[in-house]
Amino acid sequence: MPKDPLIDDPAGGLPRLRAVMRRLRDPETGCPWDIEQDFETIAPYTIEEAHEVADAIARADWQDLKAELGDLLLQVVFHAQIAEDRGLFDFDAVANAIAEKMVARHPHVFGTENRDKTAEQQTRDWESVKAAERAEKAQTGVLDGVALGLPALMRAVKLQKRAARAGFDWPDASQVLDKIAEEAAELREAADSLPQDKVEEEFGDLLFVMANLARHLRVDPEAALRGANAKFTRRFEGIEARLAEAGKRPEDSDLEEMDRLWDAAKAEERGPRT
Repeated sequence: MPKDPLIDDPAGGLPRLRAVMRRLRDPETGCPWDIEQDFETIAPYTIEEAHEVADAIARADWQDLKAELGDLLLQVVFHAQIAEDRGLFDFDAVANAIAEKMVARHPHVFGTENRDKTAEQQTRDWESVKAAERAEKAQTGVLDGVALGLPALMRAVKLQKRAARAGFDWPDASQVLDKIAEEAAELREAADSLPQDKVEEEFGDLLFVMANLARHLRVDPEAALRGANAKFTRRFEGIEARLAEAGKRPEDSDLEEMDRLWDAAKAEERGPRT
């Protein structure tokens, strides 16, 4: 195959990336692994790369963010190339479709509507436009179109937002907290006396209501859990460091000692109280 100068151009940008993907998928000269992939096999990588983008942002690592955005962009190019190979659509069709959608959903920017709106009003307008789009697709149910492939916690929040717009919602967070207490009691009862599938069901119910509480408190539950994960990691690494100073590992310790070191790491993070 003739050499493509675009592939070797360090400033080739998106056209270069698309040329690289075309070569990787070439049935005669491409990579056997890339040739064998389809939408279903690539989808898990797409989800993983999106989470790695969020992780880089949470760590404020901008060099890593650049790399992770590249990995995510590769996923879009990969899916588009698979579609083009099958004669479904190509990358330009993907780009044009999202550009059309953005123009249609922002009449206050690209059209004649007044731009003098609050962010809240713009959000309501956005939802109205999306509802009209769903109607055009014959998605008439309130919950139609909430993607099944979303992470479960994110999908729970989206389902609850849709239901709330239809009036199916608690008026305030205090009632959600009452429901959490109720679901926690049901989970405790299930754990004591019911089979594992019922325990899992009750645990799911509790998580679902926790997601609802996040929505009422205007908290992003995914971001909150990422923060909690990071905090746990820091504090446990603090335990490991303190044990190492004493020539020990966590396996050589016990819960009482590690709990004491955890409290010390927690107090250290909080700093002196004034």
